[in-house]
Amino acid sequence: MKNKNLVIVESPTKAKTIGKILGGSFSVYSSMGHIIDLPKTELGVDIEQGFAPRYVVISQRRKVLTALKKEAKDIENIYMATDPDREGEAIGWNIKEKLFKDRKVLRVVFHEITPTAIKDSFANPREFDLNMIEAQIGRRVLDRLVGYFLSPLLWKKITRGLSAGRVQSVALRLIIEREREIQKFVPQEYWEVQALFEASEGASFTAKLEKIGEQKAEIRNGEEASLLAEDLRKQEFSVKSVKQSEKKRYPDPPFTTSTLQQEAFNKLKFNAKKTMLLAQQLYEGIDIGEESPVGLITYMRTDSTQVAPEAIKEVRNLISSLFSPEHLPETPNTYKVKKLVQAAHEAIRPSLIMRPAESLEKFLQPDQYKLYELIYRRFVASQMTPARSLVVSVAVQGGKYVLNASGTTMIFDGFTAVYNRQKENGAEAKPELPALTEGQALKLVNIDPSQHFTKPPARFSDSSIVKILEEEGIGRPSTYVPIISTLVTRGYVHRIKGYFEPTELGCKVCDLLVEYFPKVMDVKFTALMEEELDQIEEGKIDRMKVLEDFYQPFKTSIEFAHSNIKKEVITTDEVCELCGKPMVIKWGRKGKFLSCSGFPECKFSKSITTGIKCPQPGCAGELVERRSRRGPFYGCSTYPKCTFITTKLPEEQA
Repeated sequence: MKNKNLVIVESPTKAKTIGKILGGSFSVYSSMGHIIDLPKTELGVDIEQGFAPRYVVISQRRKVLTALKKEAKDIENIYMATDPDREGEAIGWNIKEKLFKDRKVLRVVFHEITPTAIKDSFANPREFDLNMIEAQIGRRVLDRLVGYFLSPLLWKKITRGLSAGRVQSVALRLIIEREREIQKFVPQEYWEVQALFEASEGASFTAKLEKIGEQKAEIRNGEEASLLAEDLRKQEFSVKSVKQSEKKRYPDPPFTTSTLQQEAFNKLKFNAKKTMLLAQQLYEGIDIGEESPVGLITYMRTDSTQVAPEAIKEVRNLISSLFSPEHLPETPNTYKVKKLVQAAHEAIRPSLIMRPAESLEKFLQPDQYKLYELIYRRFVASQMTPARSLVVSVAVQGGKYVLNASGTTMIFDGFTAVYNRQKENGAEAKPELPALTEGQALKLVNIDPSQHFTKPPARFSDSSIVKILEEEGIGRPSTYVPIISTLVTRGYVHRIKGYFEPTELGCKVCDLLVEYFPKVMDVKFTALMEEELDQIEEGKIDRMKVLEDFYQPFKTSIEFAHSNIKKEVITTDEVCELCGKPMVIKWGRKGKFLSCSGFPECKFSKSITTGIKCPQPGCAGELVERRSRRGPFYGCSTYPKCTFITTKLPEEQA
């Protein structure tokens, strides 16, 4: 007998988990993601008719659509259980409009895939949220307009096959501007002087020179440092002052998408894509030896820090059972929710709070467990009391010189009993100081001048680029990974040891877009567009108005660019080995190369070498930069005759 209920979700894993929870009266099918989308080979947006999108069935999904249509025949109830965000709402709506336009389709939403949450959501279905759908259509149309009209300009100026994106291009600009800051940076030399003092037998501490008279100690070179060290050795030292203060460290909120990606990079060295892949697996369901797989975390695409009251109650009970009463605050900790638009969303938290993370380790792959434990510990810690430390600051006087030292003693561990946040450039903990009293004489043991140089800003990592995207309001939780992945895939940036370095091609693309489309490439304008999409979802602004306001000035810029951009031809001194014509520099997706100026009649081309000879004995080739999925490397120009490869040029290796 055919089931009376059909449930449609996006992924097979999610379908399997939900199917086992709901039981035999429900058939659960996966759409394999989007079934309907804008066409790939044309604009797919009717600008004259209110920017109406023209959706088509994705060719690879035709069989899925046919199967769903067949399965839905004679079904009593159809449920759309796609993800609880804009994209999920739009996926469900598009399937409904394509297959079930004249039928009642119930929308169910849940933020965790557990028996309780699933059964509750199916008992309380809702209508589709048309404002969410409008906002998603607005985003999709905006992105298509930018990509469709900008990409041909890149082909015209640089090479075919390049593409531009509304949000990705702004992220690229941030990475390139940071790189140029690094290149322009001139290190400034400075010196520090530290002194080792003995307070009593076996009790010593280090203090740093801070003041000379009333002036801050600024030591510019080694000669100044040596003279100061020499004079310091002549002084008599004593404790000028001892100050004590209690410092509280408050726990961080439970994870949002952004903070999870940042912390997973900082603590586990997972890039953003890997983090979200693992998080999705944890959300969609893991077999933990029970009747059915269980989603171990709540929905992983969120910018909300709020938590369901029942989860707060559970975690407080857990803290109460595992720690002292002093570890549990009198009332639950609350955290600021940034945007009302996602007020229905929760932070990322474990769904089985009363099950210790280590009890699930045997069911998880090593990386799954690392991420799950991170989420679990962060959530538990978020509902604990602050850690308290005693900070001791000591000033040491010797003649006109004042040196400072500080130390920290933990008074109460609070939330750090469970979780300590990892800083990307983690500061070292300050050692405890010996007991000191004002006026106490000190014995100078050693003076240590040390040379330092100011450092340029660091390149962006997965953690820091996501952080700045969130701070600047560029993109949303579901877009951070696609933004980064697109830049790497297009060859606009390389990920080198976890940090992003723009390629020459990326710089060329960015500079062209900034020159002709300063507004589209403006960080604040991009953030404003994101805010307006949020306002569409809130029902405060009309999608048509947002698109019209964007398109008219954009169209003017497009027309100006088309009339002014011309193909750049750079002729070199080299001549074609086949026909003798001059060789010119051209661009491909993998960067620059040399091509015969007689193309297409003569198709000869070759790589541009680094000018460094291949170190392989007896080889006459030169090293050429190449790319693979793992990033850039250097290979011999005579490949496949010589197969030498290296990730660094020989001069860098020396």
